[in-house]
Amino acid sequence: MLAAELTIFGLLSLLFLCIGGVIGWLAKMHSYETQPQRIFMHPEMFDNNGNIIPDEIVAVRFENGYFDAEDDEDDED
Repeated sequence: MLAAELTIFGLLSLLFLCIGGVIGWLAKMHSYETQPQRIFMHPEMFDNNGNIIPDEIVAVRFENGYFDAEDDEDDED
C-alpha cells in the first residue's frame, strides 16, 4: 500500500510541476506581449517626461587584446 501511495504522490508532484511551469511560461509571455518593453530599461535613459533620450546616451566598449605582456617585461630592465 505504501508503494502505491508514494507512486501516486510522485506522479502528482511531477504533474503539478509541469502544469506550474507551463502556466508560468504563459504568464511571462503574456506580460511581455501586453506591457511595453521599456520598463526593463534603466531610469537614466529617460527625460523628465518619460521619453527615451536617444542622443545623450554614451556607450563605452572595452575590448581585450591591446595589452601585451612582453612589452612590460622589456620596460622593467
